[in-house]
Amino acid sequence: QVQLVESGGGLVQPGGSLRLSCAASGSIWSVYTMGWYRQAPGKARELVASITLGGSTNYADSVKSRFTISRDNAKNTVYLQMNSLKPEDAADYYCNADLQRRGISYRENYWGQGTQVTVSS
Repeated sequence: QVQLVESGGGLVQPGGSLRLSCAASGSIWSVYTMGWYRQAPGKARELVASITLGGSTNYADSVKSRFTISRDNAKNTVYLQMNSLKPEDAADYYCNADLQRRGISYRENYWGQGTQVTVSS
């Protein structure tokens, strides 16, 4: 039983900050690339940021210089620090991870349940 659980979403004013967390739990051998995606109403889900096991990062152009993704491998947790938030950042944010379960020889992809971020004055 493996699951990803997000937390930290909420309501903030434009220009404010928010920190999202996502913890992978269960019978896990190794967690590889982890990432954050977001989906606004009526729009497609898009990649916000990702980070490899070794710490290499990738960001969407729209959030570069404002958001920072990081991870704690000992806790199988990924974070997304969001600064200078804009109304267009409002969306449901989803955690994603490529991981290998204990006793399994291949990698699998998992999604979290999502956490809502609202940016409004």
